[in-house]
Amino acid sequence: MTTAATGTIPVLAITADCLPEAWEKAVLAVWDQGFDVKTQYDKPEDPPSKDATVMITVTDPFNEPRIHKNFPGGPEELEAYRQEVVHGIHDHWVDPAAGKWTYTYHERLFSYCPVEDLRNPHASKPFGTVDQIQYVIDCLARAGHSRRAQAITWMPTADPQTDDPPCLQRIWCRLVADEAGQLTLNMNTHWRSRDLYKAWFMNVYALTDLQRLMAEEISKKRGTPVRVGRYVDISDSLHIYGSYFDEAAIEIEKMRGTPYTGRAWDSTHPAFEMMTKEAREKLAQDPDWFAKARG
Repeated sequence: MTTAATGTIPVLAITADCLPEAWEKAVLAVWDQGFDVKTQYDKPEDPPSKDATVMITVTDPFNEPRIHKNFPGGPEELEAYRQEVVHGIHDHWVDPAAGKWTYTYHERLFSYCPVEDLRNPHASKPFGTVDQIQYVIDCLARAGHSRRAQAITWMPTADPQTDDPPCLQRIWCRLVADEAGQLTLNMNTHWRSRDLYKAWFMNVYALTDLQRLMAEEISKKRGTPVRVGRYVDISDSLHIYGSYFDEAAIEIEKMRGTPYTGRAWDSTHPAFEMMTKEAREKLAQDPDWFAKARG
């Protein structure tokens, strides 16, 4: 029976060994099995998007190849976004009172501070800022089996009234020992809404790097090695927008025709390393470099 007949959203589960494989499997699954639905961002001429609820498991997010050559973007954009999420290089763009960004993921995760009205600079701030990532690190350093090691982004007091609320909702982590006793940091991320074709790869590249950094910090606190474990990505609405079906269809035909490995790079590939190194040098001089370069 079709989704239209049953009134249900498709629920898809995907497992992959690395990020490029996961992205391609997800794109194909949503393209083939997602249901058609309009969005609040459509122009009159846009076809409905493809949409599904999807859980993606990446067994080892640092397996090579780690980089997909054909995701919409490039090494420079990928590095700028990684630093935005992990190091907060664009937190200074958060200024909703001035009509600028209402959040970055780094700002929400590392200095969460709920307010009543994001666009009112004089709005009450009844609570101090909370470094939720430090809390997760401290929590798991004390008790790796804890079920409470999580960080959230949503502000129910303010986000529903904004035009662009956070897609990422929650990060949840736990330590598990393998058969040899080696501790691994498992991480889940939960998303209310997600642009699969243009955003998913960059999101996961950055968040798994955050997973790596948390594993390192937990290891320091515990005095024992902690490696990165599996990554699970759960999206209530994972979609491919109808406005770029023509663009996506070209890439999807490639995905059907040949293995993903022909479109992927190891993170140590000389071209990727060179472009990433150049991006890091420029961002170190000017965190706004990439945005200025894109106009």
